[in-house]
Amino acid sequence: MRSDLMKKGLERAPHRSLFKAMGYTDEEINRPIIGIVHAHNEIIPGHVHLDRILDAVKTGVSMAGGTPVAFCTIGVCDGIAMNHTGMKYSLASREIIADSVEIMAMAHPFDALIAIPNCDKIVPGMLMALLRLNIPSVVVSGGPMLTGRFKGTDVNLVSVFEGVGQVRADTLSIEDLAELEDAACPGCGYCAGMFTANSMNCLTEALGLGLPGNGTIPAVSAARIRLAKYAGMAVMNLLEKDIRPRDIATREAFENAMAVDMALGCSTNTVLHIPAIASEAEVDLPLELFNAVSQQVPHLCSLAPGGPHSLQQLDEAGGVQAVMSQLLDTERGLNKDVMTVTGKTMGENLSKARVRDTDIIRSTSDPYHEQGGIAILYGNLAPEGAAVKQTAVADEVLKHSGPARIFDSEEEAQEAILGGRIKAGDVVVLRYCGPRGGPGMPEMLSPTSAIIGMGLGKSVVLITDGRFSGGTQGACIGHVSPEAADGGPIGLVREGDTILVDIIEKKLMVDVSEDELAARKKEWQPRPPNITTGYLARYAKRVSSGSTGAVVK
Repeated sequence: MRSDLMKKGLERAPHRSLFKAMGYTDEEINRPIIGIVHAHNEIIPGHVHLDRILDAVKTGVSMAGGTPVAFCTIGVCDGIAMNHTGMKYSLASREIIADSVEIMAMAHPFDALIAIPNCDKIVPGMLMALLRLNIPSVVVSGGPMLTGRFKGTDVNLVSVFEGVGQVRADTLSIEDLAELEDAACPGCGYCAGMFTANSMNCLTEALGLGLPGNGTIPAVSAARIRLAKYAGMAVMNLLEKDIRPRDIATREAFENAMAVDMALGCSTNTVLHIPAIASEAEVDLPLELFNAVSQQVPHLCSLAPGGPHSLQQLDEAGGVQAVMSQLLDTERGLNKDVMTVTGKTMGENLSKARVRDTDIIRSTSDPYHEQGGIAILYGNLAPEGAAVKQTAVADEVLKHSGPARIFDSEEEAQEAILGGRIKAGDVVVLRYCGPRGGPGMPEMLSPTSAIIGMGLGKSVVLITDGRFSGGTQGACIGHVSPEAADGGPIGLVREGDTILVDIIEKKLMVDVSEDELAARKKEWQPRPPNITTGYLARYAKRVSSGSTGAVVK
C-alpha cells in the first residue's frame, strides 16, 4: 500500500507514534488510509454543511474497511467576493486548491482520496489535483441549494443581483428587494440554477469521477448523506481494483462531459475548467472542440438562469444520468465503454437511467435548441476565441451591431449601467479584466445582472476579456483572447467603433481595418499592473490565456 511509506517497518516507529498521538489504534493504522479533502468553512453557504458530508464519507470508508483521515483546503464564495477586489482572487484560488491537495497527499502518502468540494473553483481545483496525483479517488459534492420563493415565483441569488438594477429602473421597490433578499437563498448548498458550481458538479458526474446523483441531489436531502456514504465505500472498491482517475478521465470521457455540458446549457466557466482539468490528465482539448460538440449535441434542459427550471426539478426528472441516456442517440453519441467510480462502465450505469419528466429533460427529437449551450466566437476582436452561453441569449441580439462603449474597470461599467448612460443598441466593452490584466479574470455578475434589471437584456451586448458568473444571462461574451493586457485587439477598440456580433455564425468583429488596428497596436502601451505584491502579482506573471484554461505555468 502507498501508505506503507509512512507506517510500515522498524524505521516507521516514530511515524506510528505520531498517529497514536492523535488516538489512532494499531488496527486503524494497519488498514488502508484514505485521505478526505474537504472545503468546510463558515463563509460559503455551499460549504457550511460539508462537515455533515464529511462525517458520512468517513462512515462509508470505515464501513468498507478503511481508515478515514480528513484535511481541508480553502474556498472563495464568488457571490460574496463579487464586484470588489475579492473577485480577483476567485479563479486564482483554483491553483492554490490544486497545489494544496497535491502537497498534503504527497507529504502524507494516502492509499486513496475522496474530495468533498461544492462551489465554483473548489470543484475544478480538486479535480486537477486528483488527476495530477492519479491515485484511486472519488468526488462527492455537497449538493445544490433549494430554490427560493418570492411572491409565488422561483428565485435564486441572481434574482437579487438583478433586483438591484430593477430598483434603479423603478420596477422594484426597495422594500420588495429586502424581502427578496431574505427569500432567495433558503439554505445551504451551492446556488440554485445551472451556474458554475452546478455545472462543474454535474460534469464531474458525467466525466465518471462522481457517483450518479453527484450533480443534482439537493444539499438538504437525506439522499445526499447516503451518497456520501456510498462514496466512502466506492473508493475502497477502486483501491482494491486499482482503478485510478486517469483510467476514468480519458479523452472519450471528457468528450462525454462536454456533450452533457451542451445538453444542460452549463456555465461558460466550463470552457476554462474542462481544459485545465484535462491538461492534468495529459489530455489535449482544443478550444475549437467546444463548437464541434455544440453543433452535434442539442440543448435538452432549460435551466435557470436562461430557463425556468431548477436543479431540484432536474434531479426529480432523473438527473444527469437521465440526460446522458438521451444523448446516446445524438450524432456524436456517448462513449459507453468508459470506466466510472462505480467500478462499472458508463453504459452499465446508464442502463438504469430513466427520464421522469420530458419537459425538464427533452428528447433529442424535441430539444429546446438544436445546438448546445456554449459557442466559441472568433474574429478580429477575438483571434484566439471568446465564449458565450448562446442558449441564454435573446433572439433579438443573436446578431447585433452597435457602438462600443469602453470601460477599463468593472466599477466604471457598473456605474454607467445603473446611472442610465447605457442605451439600447450599445455594446459595452469591459477590458483589462483577463487572467493577467484583472488580474485573476474576475466574474462580471453585477454589470450583467444590472443590464437585465435595467430592461436592456434584449438590446445591449457586453463583451469582456474577463469572465461571467454561471448565473449570467443575455448577450454576454467573455474570455476574449488575447486579452487587453497582452495587447489583444480588445485593448485597441475605441469609443464609438462599431462592434459586429454574430453568435449564429460564431463571429466577433470590430469594424476597423487591419491597417488601422496595426497602427493602433504600435501606439499601444501596457498598463501598469493593478496589483504588484503578494500571490496575485505572482499569478499574473505566470498565468496563461483564457483560451487555454488560464492555467499557471
